[in-house]
Amino acid sequence: MSEITRLDQNHRRARAVVHGDTVYLAGHTADDRSADAAGQTRQVLAKIDEMLAAAGSERSKLLNVTIWLADMADFAAMNEVYDAWVVPGHTPARCCGAVTLALPDIKVEIMAVAAR
Repeated sequence: MSEITRLDQNHRRARAVVHGDTVYLAGHTADDRSADAAGQTRQVLAKIDEMLAAAGSERSKLLNVTIWLADMADFAAMNEVYDAWVVPGHTPARCCGAVTLALPDIKVEIMAVAAR
């Protein structure tokens, strides 16, 4: 049986869970929520890079990415940042949709699954 490791855990969630050779990241949001969608996307992707590194992975090993936007009008701005971030030839499966996010100043939330 594979061990389960939880990173940055509190009573409600872990920011990452590692099981076997798979890393599951929680939804990540920007710390500076005064930023526009592109700025929030940059912040979130930096957090994802940090969590993947802490779990022994990296963005070239992403398997799946789920992106939630508060407003699909931000789709192009988010994609411009995301497209520059993903590793060419190693793009993950991905979906993106508009949802009501937890707080009104959150424009982007992203969760991911990666191999180690």
